[in-house]
Amino acid sequence: MGWKTMNATFRRFCVAVVFSIAFAYIEAAVVVYLRAIFHPAGFTFPLAEFGIGPLWRRLLLTEIGRETATLVLVFTGASLFGIDRRHQFAYFATIFAVWDMFYYLWLKLLIHWPASLFDWDILFLIPIPWAGPVIAPLIISLTLLVFAVVVLYRLSIASAVKVSTPEWLGFVFAGLLVVVSFWIAGRFMTQPDFKEYFYWPLFAVGELAAVGLFIRCLLKPK
Repeated sequence: MGWKTMNATFRRFCVAVVFSIAFAYIEAAVVVYLRAIFHPAGFTFPLAEFGIGPLWRRLLLTEIGRETATLVLVFTGASLFGIDRRHQFAYFATIFAVWDMFYYLWLKLLIHWPASLFDWDILFLIPIPWAGPVIAPLIISLTLLVFAVVVLYRLSIASAVKVSTPEWLGFVFAGLLVVVSFWIAGRFMTQPDFKEYFYWPLFAVGELAAVGLFIRCLLKPK
């Protein structure tokens, strides 16, 4: 029974990964078109203008709608792949992580960007612009993928990772620290000294806190 459960989980995980890779290509293709419209001379930071003019405003609203639809698709995929909330959480992390990592891989293959993992990008627009070096969201995505694989493996052998309410709150707080580091950077992405506004210590505290909490949950007695 254990092997059957593990095999079924592995197959479902592989399908989720394929879905995420294809979804990442769609997202990357849209960005290729947007950059051809708004940045024909090349996409570089600091951004010379952002949200200026009627075309910008109209397409920014469209882009916000696309990002909202993206979140709906990720949540929907997690709901369809997962048989309960624990599985759904793991598949949400899987889809989000693989989608994000392959999004940058597809951009690299399609338009040879980013040139470096430390190139900056606009990461999100909801509720305010997020920005930061590409390596930062990739670190988060890799972490989420590791979390998801471990959770799915433990569920497949009937040994779920136990997370208490205070620990869930700790994960939320760690995530907020990371998000705030992106929000702060987003406020200054048009400034010449934009790089000074991504606070690596704040990002690192959030990342390490999440990893530490996850290890703590793993080490609990079964």
